Amino acid sequence: MSPLTDGYHPLPPGKLATLVTFLEMTEPPARPRRQAPPGYTLRPVERWDLAVYKALYTEIGWEWLWTSRLLIDEADLEKRLHAPGTRSFVPDLDGRAMGLLEMDVTDPDRPEIAFFGLVPDAIGAGVGGWLMDEAIAIAFAQPGVIRLWLHTCHFDSPQALPFYMVMGFTPFARAIEVFDDPRLLGKLAPGAGPHVPLIPNARLPHEI
Repeated sequence: MSPLTDGYHPLPPGKLATLVTFLEMTEPPARPRRQAPPGYTLRPVERWDLAVYKALYTEIGWEWLWTSRLLIDEADLEKRLHAPGTRSFVPDLDGRAMGLLEMDVTDPDRPEIAFFGLVPDAIGAGVGGWLMDEAIAIAFAQPGVIRLWLHTCHFDSPQALPFYMVMGFTPFARAIEVFDDPRLLGKLAPGAGPHVPLIPNARLPHEI
């Protein structure tokens, strides 16, 4: 892969680009495991109803332009969600899914937290720290784990990267991700991701 040169790199119309930070943990932190907030349980999901999954995914990621699971067809989504290496959990409060923890254990020595997020009204109640402690415990309960890893990007909540670092993850790489703007494809409402302006007819600075 050719490295990017310094300077500006224009994007084709309809595309977005975000800076991705990859983080890892090579052993579980030496701290007491958090208890579940009152009323919460961790519920494994053996099989998703796709409409339920997409609604939860959108509720969590609407503000942060979560896109990848909205830009694939339902057959591919079904395959990914129910692949042998995918493990899904939700923090459950009185039967309502208040977030999503999705882990990819295709490489059992290097499990990945593929998706981690909460619905807006679960934020600030201690759910995130407990859910991450559960994810770490699940990952390192398997023998031979070398590292647990995840990634976040600058379109995500500004709290995400500091949170992961406080939880014990260390940044180890960066990348630029380019993808279709889901709002222009009708996959998200035009008001989604309000911190990333929607540009329906993008042009270069020198173009009139």
